Amino acid sequence: MSKQTDVRIVEAILETEPIPFRTPLVFGGRVVDTSFLINVEVTVETPGGKHATGFGSMPVGNVWAWPSDLPVEKTAEVMQTFAEEVVDIANQYPEYGHPLDVTFQLSGEYYHLGKTLPGRIKIDEPMPELAQLVAASPFDAALHDAFGRVHGQNVYNLYSDDWASHDLSEYLDDEFAGEYLDQYTLREPTPRMPLYHLVGAVDPLTEADVEKKVGDGLPETLGEWITKNGLTHLKIKLRGDDLDWDVDRVLAVERVAAETQAGRGIDTWFYSVDFNEKCENVQYVLDFLNRVREGSAAAYDRIQYVEQPTHRDLEAHPDNTMHEAARLKPVVIDESLVDYDALKLAREMGYSGVALKACKGQTDSLLLAAAAQKFGMFLCVQDLTCPGYSFLHSASLAARIPGIAAIEGNARQYCPSGNTKYRRRLPGMFEITDGTVETAKLNGPGLGF
Repeated sequence: MSKQTDVRIVEAILETEPIPFRTPLVFGGRVVDTSFLINVEVTVETPGGKHATGFGSMPVGNVWAWPSDLPVEKTAEVMQTFAEEVVDIANQYPEYGHPLDVTFQLSGEYYHLGKTLPGRIKIDEPMPELAQLVAASPFDAALHDAFGRVHGQNVYNLYSDDWASHDLSEYLDDEFAGEYLDQYTLREPTPRMPLYHLVGAVDPLTEADVEKKVGDGLPETLGEWITKNGLTHLKIKLRGDDLDWDVDRVLAVERVAAETQAGRGIDTWFYSVDFNEKCENVQYVLDFLNRVREGSAAAYDRIQYVEQPTHRDLEAHPDNTMHEAARLKPVVIDESLVDYDALKLAREMGYSGVALKACKGQTDSLLLAAAAQKFGMFLCVQDLTCPGYSFLHSASLAARIPGIAAIEGNARQYCPSGNTKYRRRLPGMFEITDGTVETAKLNGPGLGF
């Protein structure tokens, strides 16, 4: 079932790049103040001998993808080594194929690699599937990018039956027989998308909260960020194990936002709330939403969705159902969403939405986006504090999937130096003045930029 448009991998190369942080990011009780990018180049050729090179980039994201008592340096080392071995496996893969098929075939090796690699590095803990996806995602992105570039087209226009050898039932199930990804993606990117700004757990809301100024010319408080970027979407990080603190935090954000937006003449803005799976059960979420509504009906109404509130291991916590909470607000699955089976289980447990992330792989993100649309679920796209190229990849994904409400992009807050060289090329993606990003520009060959 091969096609003349298929490609084979000529060479894959991996390098790492440090990411300096201007200020720490705190979530789920964990602090991130340093990281590095995994960058991958993939050169492909067609049966006719045409060549092109694609690029993929993603932060290692080990603190989020692999929460553990192990030293963060160790989990980062395993993830980097995993990414290197994915590249080695890819360099040995001889077949021609569509990127969906090549990635699908290679990913069959990930489970075994994730089990055996930690032992080789003297770590007595298997590598989580989420960490595997993140580590493999730069290669996956580079392959899709190269496929588009070798054909001189945007890769989102190369997922139909004219290009793909298999329909979606090959990767999902028979419900998708006869369907292809072109039915679930847009031929042109959404021209502009609202940007979700992250309000971290220790981020200052007012001048009184600033213990020591960063002093680099960027905003220091939430009000200053709203004014500078014209923000209308705020993602609020919460503790999940301190109800009073969580409610007070949302109400405090509401007070600052209301005052600042009034000064701008803005009366409509939105929140998402993220507990980073720290809530003990759904009752915590229900109590939280009810108390926010009691404290400020306006703040409650602004909550667009609730991000995964309870433990990521759904099978180990079958009582953590979300049916009651999902009647109040969309509840999206995030850390648990590692494959199609996880999506189906989440639906059974009452989750009504899906958080897509480019860091889980271009292939898996598109497949899960198709499934979520078919099942009528709420959709959002989030990042992994992605700077530069990785943010553009995340934005292109969001702009090509129907129904995405907004895009998250917080590298400009925590590690903006990673955006510098891309800001000059695409200022509309990085110089935010009206709360939106200019995703219309992401319409070039490959992943679009």
